Amino acid sequence: MENESPHSRAQEMDLETVKQDLVSREFLAVVLAGFGNELQPLTGDYGEEPSPKALLPVANKPMIEYLLSWIEQSGIKDVLLICPAIHRPALYHHIHSDVSSSNLNVDLQTYDETVESSVGTCTLLRHFTHRIKEDFVLLSCDFIAPPSLPLSTLLNQFRADSGSNGSIATTCWYATNSPEKASSPEEWGPAAPPMSIVWDDASGTLLHIDTADDLDQNPDDLELRMSLLSKARPRYPRVRLSSNFQDSHIYVCRHSILDAILEKKSLESFREEFLPWLCKVQYQKLKRKKYGHVLYPEAYAQSSQTTALQHSTLLTFGATDNSVLSPASETEAEVTASLKVGIVLHRADTGFAIRVHDLHSYVEVNRRSLSTANYTLPTDPKNRALIDQKALISTDTIIGDSTKVSERTVIKKSIIGRHCIIGRMVTIVGCILLDHCVIEDGAKIDGSVLGKNTKIGSRALLTRCVTQAGYEVRAGDSVKNEKLEASDWTAAGEITESDGDTSSENESNGA
Repeated sequence: MENESPHSRAQEMDLETVKQDLVSREFLAVVLAGFGNELQPLTGDYGEEPSPKALLPVANKPMIEYLLSWIEQSGIKDVLLICPAIHRPALYHHIHSDVSSSNLNVDLQTYDETVESSVGTCTLLRHFTHRIKEDFVLLSCDFIAPPSLPLSTLLNQFRADSGSNGSIATTCWYATNSPEKASSPEEWGPAAPPMSIVWDDASGTLLHIDTADDLDQNPDDLELRMSLLSKARPRYPRVRLSSNFQDSHIYVCRHSILDAILEKKSLESFREEFLPWLCKVQYQKLKRKKYGHVLYPEAYAQSSQTTALQHSTLLTFGATDNSVLSPASETEAEVTASLKVGIVLHRADTGFAIRVHDLHSYVEVNRRSLSTANYTLPTDPKNRALIDQKALISTDTIIGDSTKVSERTVIKKSIIGRHCIIGRMVTIVGCILLDHCVIEDGAKIDGSVLGKNTKIGSRALLTRCVTQAGYEVRAGDSVKNEKLEASDWTAAGEITESDGDTSSENESNGA
């Protein structure tokens, strides 16, 4: 080794680099970052500035950072991040800023979409097929996993199933979280309804997923399940049914799934349409025969070769009897791959997992983060000096950098963002304030979520409300159980101003 030349050492380093590149290309992470309509008005535009769902903070950390860290820890290094075109500048700036701790290679791509006209996941995958050359992991930007559920668990399950019996996908479902009683009002919109799934416990195979159409067309859930079980039971004897799990929207997929999506052009939604269809291919013979060669072409090629060899009169089998193989039966000629859709179930007692896809889940994940916060105040002396010593702040509170808290203010069980200004004698209990909020003297806020740049006037009372970025509550106003959008506030201001002008005209005419 002492006589090793620089050239040989360089070759060794190059080989190591090649090995690392090959590992990183085993899977591509395809991350979808949509508008987040169910998180309105928090994701509503602030003037001409959009508020991307992916950058919505959870415990003062952009939501997408949790997912990118989860991906990076699994060993995946390449990410295809797909977002609406209007969100590109904000996401690009974040990815290339000091705020992001990710070392991933992020390929940021956009699509034309508005809040009113949504584009289905299958449509997006068809459009970006040319950028996906390997097996891939499809992820939604809103999933936050606990340390007990590493992404490598799903990847390893997919590797094992794909290598042993021809699996084509692995899904992840987490236990339904029971939110704190009355943690968010019904006026904020309904919580996501439970969806039932059917799976085989012995083989870890997902067999059926309820969809919204299933619930509308089959109000008698038991009848639907019994029909399914009669078809699936011969292959899957230990079938179970439950509505206690939610879809994480994390799917590890064979590259050939893209070919099936290209062929099934009528399907728009991956979760509502394509995945339920994929489950049926496992146990419905006609679907297996029609689409097996698309989903697992290697198995079909192998099956064809085996059949040809079995029909050959020159092929002998076994050294003892030298008997000629009989022609293969239809069963033997069928596809050997299982076309399995695997399932990984994450139990509630092993860690808190959640999809932050609506206001209820957004409040819940932030509330849960406070249980481990342990009095998180700015550590920098300059930022710490902005918090008055006479302010009362509970130990289950998080306060961001550059936030000013004035004297005799009380803050409990809350998350306060960065660059906020909290006035004197303010009371904030059980709230989430995003960056740059201003709370004037004497205001009281309880159980509310304030979008960035929200302003609450002096002595105003806000109870269980959520505001769009830039909303203003006037001094002395009292609001309860409302979703406050900037357009409503602007319209109210215009009406008030108009009324004033009209009354002035009337007075002039009367004079």
